[in-house]
Amino acid sequence: MSLPDNTCATDRRLNGSSASASSTSPPTPDFATAPSDLGRALAACRRSFLTTGFFSLFVNLLMLVPSIYMMAVYDRVMMSGSESTLMMLSLITLFLFLVLGGLEWVRTRMLVAASARLDEQLGDRVFNAIFTQSLTSGGARSTAQPLNDLVQIRQFLSGTGLLAFFDAPWIPIYVGLMFLFHLYFGAVAVLSMLLLTALAIWNEMATRTDLAEANRESIEATQFAQRNLRNAEVVEAMGMLPRLRARWQVRQMKVLALQSRASTKAGLINALSRTSRLTVQSLVLGLGAYLAIHKEISPGLVISGSILLGRALAPLDQMIGGWRAFLTAREAYLRLDLLLRTIPEREPRMTLPTLRGQVTLEGLVIAVPSRTEPILNGITLTIEPGTTVALIGPSAAGKSTLARAMLGLYPPAHGRACLDGADILNWDRIQLGESIGYLPQDVELLDGTVAENIARFGAVDAKRVVEAAQWAGIHEMVLTLPQAYDTPLIGGGVALSAGQQQRIGIARAIYGRPRVVVLDEPNANLDMAGDTALMTTIQQLQRDGCTVVVVTHRTNVLQVVHKIAMIIGGKVVRYGPREEVLAAMAKPPQPPVQPPGLARTNGLTSRTPSMPEPQEMTL
Repeated sequence: MSLPDNTCATDRRLNGSSASASSTSPPTPDFATAPSDLGRALAACRRSFLTTGFFSLFVNLLMLVPSIYMMAVYDRVMMSGSESTLMMLSLITLFLFLVLGGLEWVRTRMLVAASARLDEQLGDRVFNAIFTQSLTSGGARSTAQPLNDLVQIRQFLSGTGLLAFFDAPWIPIYVGLMFLFHLYFGAVAVLSMLLLTALAIWNEMATRTDLAEANRESIEATQFAQRNLRNAEVVEAMGMLPRLRARWQVRQMKVLALQSRASTKAGLINALSRTSRLTVQSLVLGLGAYLAIHKEISPGLVISGSILLGRALAPLDQMIGGWRAFLTAREAYLRLDLLLRTIPEREPRMTLPTLRGQVTLEGLVIAVPSRTEPILNGITLTIEPGTTVALIGPSAAGKSTLARAMLGLYPPAHGRACLDGADILNWDRIQLGESIGYLPQDVELLDGTVAENIARFGAVDAKRVVEAAQWAGIHEMVLTLPQAYDTPLIGGGVALSAGQQQRIGIARAIYGRPRVVVLDEPNANLDMAGDTALMTTIQQLQRDGCTVVVVTHRTNVLQVVHKIAMIIGGKVVRYGPREEVLAAMAKPPQPPVQPPGLARTNGLTSRTPSMPEPQEMTL
């Protein structure tokens, strides 16, 4: 078995004996001290929030205009009977209302701009995070929910609910003015505020648990449905739809029950809040009339006090009405913040020299939390540039995991995977991707044309696309499609057979003449002609000096490989030139070797003068 070259070992000594942190599965940061990307993005919008608060100052000052207008009309115009005074007051009030409307529009636009800026700063970051989460979990935690969480936060920031929080600091000022009108007015305002605050706290305590659990159940129900949709053919063919739908309905009914319970509580509290506010506003008119009768306030303050009280209570009423949106945004914030803290942003890597194609594995151990034993346990081997290696072995032996580990798709628990002597985790993935070709076991083409899929969704170079298709032996097949290389796939496109998808996947893997190509069961869905084309493709890659790793169960592919690695139980039990490994595999198994000096005859043990040396066991 080959040993890893000295470059990788030297690099290991320079970086320490422990495995370097994976760019795809970094260590979990200390939440108490680590900065939050979401917090930083919101801090970057601080100027917009401060500007909104500044405009809110003038908005709330202008909210006093109706009360002042009423006092002027009742106390001056009605007493003097001056029409010119009424006209002038009305024109001034109309102008101030227009200014108020403009300021309201401006501060709303400021919040919309802040929400858009938040999306610009976090959109790519969240997309990369959910991609990394799906990658490190092997697809088990594949979900686009964080993108929905970002939408929820953005909608709350640009909605009217947040404006109530900007208006809330003005409540004490309004209450203070109520006390200036009359002590009783101020007392009624304070009691009303305490009542609405108590209702708000009650709303929070009564709905928080139910809404949080309903959100979690809703997310799980949606993901359950999405997973079933990906297997629609199997579900339909074997009549599993009613049973799966019943399982989904159980989850959905739980969501509806939780939401209904929370909505019932919230609806009751909101009704009490609105009723209390309207009742207090109406009763304060009676209080004002009583005070006016006793000459303690002027008639103008009767109406003005009711208007001002309504304005003082409006932010609290809006916060209670928008409490559900606030709770939803808060839950989205917590989930998104946890994701971004758990999966920090990938650090940029320095560009390394062009890849030659040497693959070195050194004591590689791959483990997952769901298994007690490692999937790969101490893999050590070297694949020289231009060498074609077949990975063989029984099912679940770790062949596919080893292939993925070579590409850095699985972070090692111990050991390292190196390309040209450099830890694969130290390569820039964009640079490395141009020199890597990969065909997974389950080939899925992406939304786009055939040419875009082959060109890996970069700029379509027609010459290189056709070259890759010809090397993969699918050029003629592509020409038979409705629009040839411009035929759209997946969404609204043509339906390809599994074999056609696999061959297009092979063309995608070899596009641009990569230096390392990993093919995981490339002939699983191929017919005889496809098998022949595959071996021709591998030979073409060999002539081009490409390092090729093929995971296979079919022996015909072994005709074109240089070396074979046999994987059993997560270990490389045999690795060497094809002829040597095949010859060793063809040997009959040797009988167990007994300790020297002992022999068994007719069930009895006796000593023998000598025994041959133990022989290496062959598989």
